[in-house]
Parts: sequence; structure tokens; C-alpha cells
Amino acid sequence: MNALRNRKFVLAARPAGEPKASDFKLIEEEMPEPGEGRALLRTLYLSLDPYMRGRMNAGKSYAPPVEIGDVMVGGAVSEVIRSGVAGLSPGDIVEGRTGWQAYAITDGSGLRKVDPALGPVSTALGVLGMPGMTAYTGLLNLGQPKPGETVVVAAASGAVGSLVGQIARIKGCRAVGVAGGPRKCDHVVNELGFDACVDHRGPDLAGRLRAACPDGIDVYFENVGGAVFEAVLPLLNPFARVPVCGLIAHYNDVAPPPGPDRLPDLMRQVLSKRLMLRGFIVGDFAEQRGEFLEETSRWIREGRVRYREDVVEGLEKAPEAFIGLLKGENFGKLVVRVAS
Repeated sequence: MNALRNRKFVLAARPAGEPKASDFKLIEEEMPEPGEGRALLRTLYLSLDPYMRGRMNAGKSYAPPVEIGDVMVGGAVSEVIRSGVAGLSPGDIVEGRTGWQAYAITDGSGLRKVDPALGPVSTALGVLGMPGMTAYTGLLNLGQPKPGETVVVAAASGAVGSLVGQIARIKGCRAVGVAGGPRKCDHVVNELGFDACVDHRGPDLAGRLRAACPDGIDVYFENVGGAVFEAVLPLLNPFARVPVCGLIAHYNDVAPPPGPDRLPDLMRQVLSKRLMLRGFIVGDFAEQRGEFLEETSRWIREGRVRYREDVVEGLEKAPEAFIGLLKGENFGKLVVRVAS
């Protein structure tokens, strides 16, 4: 039997600001046999997500950083090729954090089987995967949307934001998105069914957001930070809820943003309006996975939830696509097709 050749991207250097292609290194090496109690996986789709930027830094966070020379972290949908793991058979489709590589060897921990009957297997990385569950659990547990309320979500055409707004509509809310560019805003309103969408790249963001939210904002699902949050803050109603999922506008920061210091105004509004701001990680709600999959797959079958994927062909394109993701160049859930 000819030995398999694995291709994998490792972290070559820690970025200073925006990541560069030279921060990643593509390595080709012979793939060892999986051995007893191990399974060999062939990557079909690799997920690219904003959280990966934080894992490239050395600083302490909710998860350990990727070390220099280690495979870049990332979720993937894979096919089991060979298996010595109970419960895994050749041909099974699984999802797990096996990283930026064409093959992986695993003891089976951290893997979940993907049911192809629920949809294309790539959706296990998007609307039926970590981003979808992030939207579902963050909005329903922390945002607690009520019929008639206004829910605003940043990065509304992305993997998380697109589902946040659609669930808000299902729950009887007015859904307002913020996205980058007319094409994305058109998709958010006319394909995803949001009530309105504001282009954050256009002039007078604050004024246009105010016009789209005449009754203020009851729930703001934070994915971005920066200028979008500054436009949102004055519009938050008393007792508004702000689930903080991401701050992509700041992931490449190398220094604090320029003044003035906005913290006093933020805290004043938190106090006077009795605002709730809470950060969360999708793993906080791991026990809700079954409920999320059941409800979201049903909404997809009923046509109440739609999704869009941005598919990049070939593992070698992963660094370029990831750098573009951090600039908002993707349109929908970004995945890399590594193999058929």
C-alpha cells in the first residue's frame, strides 16, 4: 500500500496586526498508519472562522494559542478512511477540530458524526455547525427576543449573523442587519427576510441605523465592535440585551483605538438604561446541541431559514481566504473544499 502524503498549514509566525501569507507555512509529509485505537480521516471541508485570528496570538484567552510550528486550528468535515476506533467505520462522515490539513489521525475524542440526511455535509461547519449553534444559543439564551422587539445584528450576511436575524423573525421580532456593501444588504433583506439592512460602508451610519430602528433597539447581537457598536449604543432601549459574540473590527489591533475614551459613556448607559452585556462562547451551551440541530434543520426544511456558503477550492487557498475573511471579503459561510 502506498503511503499517503499529507499537506498541512502550520503557524510560521505570530502576526503583528493583519495576518500575512508568510505567517503560514505549507508542509508536505508522509502520513503514518493510524495504529490501534486510532482512525485516519480525510478532510473534505475546512471551516474558516474569525476566532482563528485570536488563536494566532500568544496571549491568554478562553482557549490555548496555536504554537509556532503547530497545525492551524480549525473545524473540518472529514471522511473516515481507516478505523480502529469503536463506533467509527470507514465511510462515516464526522466533524471535529482537526485543523488545516488534508488528513488527520484521531482517537475519536471531540468528533461527532454528521447526518447527511440533514443537508449537505458542509453545513455541519455552518448553519448546522458551530456558527449556527452560536447564533441559536447566543440569541435565545442571552438576547431573549420577545415578539415585537427590534433585534439588530452586525455582520448580518455572515454565518452567525444571518441565522440570528432569521431566528429573530421566527420569534416575531423586527430584524435589522448591518452588512458591508449593497450586494450583501440586498441578500440580507430579499433572500434572508430581514426587515432592513444598513450598509456600514456608506455615509452617516448612525443616522441610517436610527431610521431603520424607529423604536430603538432591544437586542444587539455583537459580532463586530468598532463604528457599528458606536452607532448602536445610543439607540439601545432600557433593559436591552447585548450578547457579545465577536469583535472582528479589533482582531488585528496592535494598540488601543484612538481617543476619546468611550468607556465612561458606555458605563453610564449600562447603568442608566440597565443594559445587559454578556460575552459568551458556544461551548457554554454544549448541552443544547440536540435541540439546536432539531429546530434549525426543521426550519431549513420548512423554508424559514436560508443559508449561503462561500466555497474556496483547494487547501492551498486557505491563508488567502482567511486573510480576506478578516476584511469582510467573504459572502456567507466561508469553507475550503479540500477533497470531494
